[in-house]
Amino acid sequence: MSARLLRKVLKEQEQQQQKLEDPEIAHGQLNGDDSDSPDSGTRSSKNPFDLLNDDDHQEGNDSEIVDETLIENIDEQEFSRKKKKKRTKEGSFSSTDKVEKPLDAILESLSIDVNSSSNRPSSTKAKAANVKVRDELVKQCEYSILQVDPKFLSAENELRRIFGSKVVSSFENGHQTSSSRQIRGGRRGSHNPRRTILVSPSDHWPRWDGSLSMELLETKDGHHYFRYVHSSAYGPAQRAFEAAKAIHDLNGIASILVYHPYHIDSLITMAEYFKFVGENQMSADAIAKCLYALECAWHPMFTPLQGNCQLKFSHETNKPLFTTLFTHMKNMDRRGCHRSALEVCKLLLSLDSDDPMGAMFCIDYYSLRAEQYAWLERFSEEYKSDNSLWLFPNFSYSLAVCRFYLERDDPSKEADSETRKATSIDLMKQALMLHPLALKKLVAKVPLKDQAWTNILKHAFFKSDQTGSPSLDHLINIYIERSYIIWRLPDLHKLLRDSALLVIETLEQNRSEARDWACVRKEAFSSEKNEYGHLLVSDFSDSVPTIPPDNLQNFMVDPGMREVVLDANQVPNPPGVARAIRDVTNRSPFAVLFESLLPWVDYGDREDEEGAGEGNQHNGHDRVNGDH
Repeated sequence: MSARLLRKVLKEQEQQQQKLEDPEIAHGQLNGDDSDSPDSGTRSSKNPFDLLNDDDHQEGNDSEIVDETLIENIDEQEFSRKKKKKRTKEGSFSSTDKVEKPLDAILESLSIDVNSSSNRPSSTKAKAANVKVRDELVKQCEYSILQVDPKFLSAENELRRIFGSKVVSSFENGHQTSSSRQIRGGRRGSHNPRRTILVSPSDHWPRWDGSLSMELLETKDGHHYFRYVHSSAYGPAQRAFEAAKAIHDLNGIASILVYHPYHIDSLITMAEYFKFVGENQMSADAIAKCLYALECAWHPMFTPLQGNCQLKFSHETNKPLFTTLFTHMKNMDRRGCHRSALEVCKLLLSLDSDDPMGAMFCIDYYSLRAEQYAWLERFSEEYKSDNSLWLFPNFSYSLAVCRFYLERDDPSKEADSETRKATSIDLMKQALMLHPLALKKLVAKVPLKDQAWTNILKHAFFKSDQTGSPSLDHLINIYIERSYIIWRLPDLHKLLRDSALLVIETLEQNRSEARDWACVRKEAFSSEKNEYGHLLVSDFSDSVPTIPPDNLQNFMVDPGMREVVLDANQVPNPPGVARAIRDVTNRSPFAVLFESLLPWVDYGDREDEEGAGEGNQHNGHDRVNGDH
């Protein structure tokens, strides 16, 4: 087929179309006047396809023209015809069309043009679909204040940002050299663990056993509601855990982990035990394994980092995630990774709007420690709550501290009259008037030993030991326990002292202000019972409780409980699994004893490699006891 003749036919058709659109030529054709078209008779009498057939004898050079040229010509002709029609119908473009429009106006105009250009019966449905798409796009543009940035979730990454990659890598290599020798059995039976965002799994962790899953309950108001589900294999381990827990048998709980290495409740219990005996790293490892197992069970639609997923604490199977996230958050804070702790706190707060763990009462602390001052102010303005956040003791004082650092970092911006907000000293006066009891507790906890504080606390307004509201007293105690360390900086001492002196001066001039602030306080915290009693003050403390070794025997009642889940066909330590070898130098013998029961722990090559079962475990225990 000749490409030249195709172009010729298309050109003739275009000329014919233009003549038909021209009113004078069209009128002449209607009257029978064909004189202006010399070859009109040829076109009328001859079929264009006949031209193709007649010209098949031409040279093959014409047929070798690239087809893309034809397609481009056709596209140009179609585009020119459509453009001409559109200009004829709509006229010339006005200057206002060149001005940029908002997203809503653009989407609305697009939807109108689409509907007006089509005369289909389903135009109403198309318009509704366009409106729906527009609403979804606008909704996607809305930024959630509780969105989590995954790059800040890793404590290791934050340590590298603080100290540098070389320092962190050198420390990790030295730690591995001192605490680990060659992995037993080399690479035999090793596997690549699944990548997760909450924690970084170790190579020696057992393979995920799939004992947990997650189901979607409903979707309401743009939020997806989920719940964890236990598999059939999880039931016997859970019953064994409940039996061991009833008699406080840690041996039985540790033995559950031999055959069910990702049993959540057992891992949480062992993490608590290691924390009490001072083995903070072992406690953090157990919590990390919990988070790894819980994340591996996530539903494909569960996207908690976007702030649109709800996992209600009222479901019993959901509670471990809240417990482990709260503990993980405190572990990262102890390591100095405050930004990572802030991201976990945001995640914890977004999972359940009822805030069962009290993340609201420590998110300000992590924001200040991570120097996220602008975010904290925006959070206090945008986050939805029954009461204004500044009424809570922690936010009333933390927002004043936040404003103080913003003023210090960028004084020129704060001096601008158009964007100026309340000053830090004004916010601190407001916090002291609203919660005067916090000042007395701060002076005692920090402690502040200047003589000026003795004179300030002698004033009647700061003398009281209680507020009259159990809920408010409890929240003040939580705030002091969580955030007192922030007030050890001299700059904040001056801010607090100057604000307290101004409060005393104001009260001497107008004593009615004290009554007014008391009414505000009573209105905000009117309940006669402690609404936050489920939040323990000790949970917000940095101090780690310990138990004397002599009292540990109370936790080891019945070592025979390990037989609850014992299976004759199972081997406690499968030889095909590579494990990290740990050092027992200068460690608590009781911690090493229980650590040796865990399936992923090894203390080096034993004399009898062919021994299996309890024989190997007893040899390991005897060596541990002999070393200490």
